[in-house]
Amino acid sequence: MKLDGNLKKIIGTVLLLTLSYFCGRGVAQVLDHSGLLPAAGSAGGSWGLSFQEEGKAPVANASAVYLKDFDAYYIQETQEKRIYLTFDCGFENGNTPAILDALKKHGAPATFFIVGNYMETSPDLVKRMVEEGHTVGNHTYHHPDMSKIGSLEAFRKELSDLEALYEETIGSPMSKYYRPPQGIYSETNLKMAKELGYKTFFWSLAYVDWYQDKQPSQEEAFSKLIPRIHPGAVVLLHNTSKTNGEILDELLTKWEELGYSFHPLSELTEDSH
Repeated sequence: MKLDGNLKKIIGTVLLLTLSYFCGRGVAQVLDHSGLLPAAGSAGGSWGLSFQEEGKAPVANASAVYLKDFDAYYIQETQEKRIYLTFDCGFENGNTPAILDALKKHGAPATFFIVGNYMETSPDLVKRMVEEGHTVGNHTYHHPDMSKIGSLEAFRKELSDLEALYEETIGSPMSKYYRPPQGIYSETNLKMAKELGYKTFFWSLAYVDWYQDKQPSQEEAFSKLIPRIHPGAVVLLHNTSKTNGEILDELLTKWEELGYSFHPLSELTEDSH
């Protein structure tokens, strides 16, 4: 059944108003990385996005103003064409060197959110990240659903165990940047992270790149990442993605041709105060 233009506009408006209502209340709708609704009954609240217009910031399920109270961020509210690159690193399967090569070629700083397994198995790559001017953030030691952790001590342990291993290996303290595993969070989590001195980072652009046996084609990746880029974007990519390793140089070039430049997350937090 085809919908006429007016009906499409009405449906779009209703959806936008519904999302805006929840954003204002700070309630986490259950959405996955790509902004699609997963099965009902998913545990906790998952970060999600709804893209309304090409080249414009998406509607998120919590507002930047609400998140700022917890030292949490997902975007920079700006008209400047700035991009903040972030990578989630669950394990190493050979794509990170190509990603680092592309970042170096473009002089693009990034933040790599690593887990304990990555620090244990790939210390040389973590050292390279640091040596080449990137930030290494905390994605927890075991990558659990943090929204199920109710005690501050248990929450602290997931972060501090990785901090200790990082400092022992790298020789310097780990940045107090935190990304919740799978984007699952609660307001209690946000409060605990802030109490522990952490800044929490979500994202305003991502695509389904994490399934190893179902990697997107280069064309599919570009079809999501080019039209959806927007000023102040915090981009989430996974280092495990073969596609990302193959396209990153060209992707950064395409974004540069659109007038974008790359900046470290530290500038986002500084400019937000």
